[in-house]
Amino acid sequence: MNPRDIHTPVLLDRCIELLAPALEKDGAVFVDTTLGMGGHSEAFLERFPSIHLIGLDRDQDALRIAGERLAPFEDRITLVHTVYDGIEAAVKNAGFEAADGILFDLGVSSLQLDVAERGFAYSQDAPLDMRMDQTTGPMASYVLETYSEGELRRIFERYGEEKLSGRYARAIIKARETAPIERSGQLVEILIAATPYAAQRAGHPAKRVFQALRIEVNGELAVLERAVPAALQMLPVGGRIVVLAYQSLEDRLVKRALAEATSSTSPAGLPVELPDHAARFRLLVKGAELASDAERERNPRATPVRLRAAERVREAA
Repeated sequence: MNPRDIHTPVLLDRCIELLAPALEKDGAVFVDTTLGMGGHSEAFLERFPSIHLIGLDRDQDALRIAGERLAPFEDRITLVHTVYDGIEAAVKNAGFEAADGILFDLGVSSLQLDVAERGFAYSQDAPLDMRMDQTTGPMASYVLETYSEGELRRIFERYGEEKLSGRYARAIIKARETAPIERSGQLVEILIAATPYAAQRAGHPAKRVFQALRIEVNGELAVLERAVPAALQMLPVGGRIVVLAYQSLEDRLVKRALAEATSSTSPAGLPVELPDHAARFRLLVKGAELASDAERERNPRATPVRLRAAERVREAA
């Protein structure tokens, strides 16, 4: 499997453009917090010949594939098996105190989607695993087997924004009384059977439920809520962060974290800005940038992406 054949990095040129001012100095440290198959990292290592890459991923298959892909740069890379909220420890254990450029490419990777046995895709029958790190934690089948109707409804509503959460939760509880739900094909059949015909025309019934299960299994939103502030703390003045989010829940968390970092903490009503309360960061893009029509046509996985970016302009008080 050649990763270049199955994975096209999203918004690659734009990510390079935004992070370039922070990475052009000698010895700059670049952290790819979601290494995946190394597409973004390879391009950064080629474009900036003096950077040191610290690549993080919880998926050991991804680390292995990326390691092979990035072997020509082995003297400039440190790959770490960790979740991205472990960024501070990863950087310091690699011998650095700060990170000049940081990239988050959130969501499920091409590797996880395209390997049927991982259970992420509702279009392919496979064991319901969905763990990004297959060395730890419960699988999606465990969630379906042990969660109560109320708990299932909660995650479908919160993480999938699914309007039929209650109907789907009841259908799953009823189905598992007959047999364990261990494969994606089983779950898809249950969800289709529980979906009114009119609603089926609005999109695949399994899409939001599979998203919710994946987020629950991997604790994605809780990790992200910790990871973005931790990453911001690792940036020196002039350091930059770029985040690519693919669903609204992630994007809202990122937007909130960047809004807080780019806001003054001076008390309201003061005639002048207090220096110690000035914003620590500035936004590099207005709102969230989308992929161009050309990129979406070339790479359909770029269709839902929302890019946000910021630069540190002041040390913390």
